[in-house]
Amino acid sequence: MPYKEPAPIKDKDNPLESMMSRFDEAARKLGLDNETYTVLKNPVKQVVVSLPITMDNGKIKVFEGYRVIHSTILGPSKGGIRYDMGVNINEVKALAAWMTWKCAVVDIPYGGAKGGITCNPREMSKGEIERLTRAYTLAMSDIFGPDKDIPAPDMGTGPQEMAWLMDEYSKTKGMTVNAVVTGKPLVLGGSLGRPEATGRGVTVIALAAMEKLKMLPSKTSAAVQGFGNVGANTAQFLSERGITIKSISDLSGAYWNDKGIDIKDAIAYRDANRGSLEGYTEAEKMGDANGIITCAVDLLVPAATEDVIHSHNAPHIQAKLIVEGANGPTNASADDILSSRHITVVPDILANAGGVTVSYFEWVQNRLGLRWPLDRVNRRSDKIMVDAFEKVYATAKQYKVTLRTAAYIVAIDKVASCYKFRGGF
Repeated sequence: MPYKEPAPIKDKDNPLESMMSRFDEAARKLGLDNETYTVLKNPVKQVVVSLPITMDNGKIKVFEGYRVIHSTILGPSKGGIRYDMGVNINEVKALAAWMTWKCAVVDIPYGGAKGGITCNPREMSKGEIERLTRAYTLAMSDIFGPDKDIPAPDMGTGPQEMAWLMDEYSKTKGMTVNAVVTGKPLVLGGSLGRPEATGRGVTVIALAAMEKLKMLPSKTSAAVQGFGNVGANTAQFLSERGITIKSISDLSGAYWNDKGIDIKDAIAYRDANRGSLEGYTEAEKMGDANGIITCAVDLLVPAATEDVIHSHNAPHIQAKLIVEGANGPTNASADDILSSRHITVVPDILANAGGVTVSYFEWVQNRLGLRWPLDRVNRRSDKIMVDAFEKVYATAKQYKVTLRTAAYIVAIDKVASCYKFRGGF
């Protein structure tokens, strides 16, 4: 049966609707049949749990947790766990689908999943976060598994939370199960290169795109929005390759230095200042964090949250190249505007896939019971990222579409082909 036009997208400000609008466009270009389209757009499983936790004051507080398995067609599902007050089922569904396409576009044998808890970890003690993580793990113990669903860190979580998750899951199995989660501390089976993997991958992709656009690193200026793990590592790697980082930002605001910011100095200041750039004096503060989106640079790396680029600010963006370090930083309402202005956008499902690539390596190492040296991890990751970029770039030329649509075409074609070989009921 030929592809059938879906109902029009009503709310592109919803991250799920933004994702689906891109999915629909790629499906049309690919000529995806309606049956496969219906299978691929629907998540396999959605789990919502209530987590009653004893807080430090002795009172019980109930948190809501989510895990969405979007697809297991390519293999066990893979995706991070987010702790944030903005976590909701639509966001988690969108992020789970993005993980499916992300794994497919870099040719990793994983499906997509995502999880999260609606909470504010910055206002919680370490003990409260540990109890919440363990309760969430116990509630999801039938969902998680090294051959079923493999979580990882995301916004608001890190190696410590993954260590607690691995420990609690292992208790349910009566043995240590390292491979149930990635992003763990090194001493618990984590991989060398994992903390900086996403930022390194963003940099590899940015350099590959710059080469296509004939942008010389020594003559390129950049702005990095978000100065957490991804943003700071990306800024550091870009600066090491000769790119001038003129602007960085975090929740405290955006900072500008026309001569270039010393990223090592900025990271040291942030780390000494409880994770914030507030009060940083080596660059001029230029308003709130989102003001960085329209500053005068050649390369823009949004590496914070969703929907920071939208129809209101897209007409004013001055960068000629956008490389998406965050998940979903560009709202679908901005796609046509950016395309009409000939701004090249390397989409999230390709640009930030370095993290899941090295997570895959961590899982492989855990299954084999060994550890690869850092140079092997970086060499293999860089090759996967460059190969994926070249395939997406060639697909964009073949179909005469943007890199975003091309990335979705590559990913959907892979998952659809596997689905047809495996078959349904």
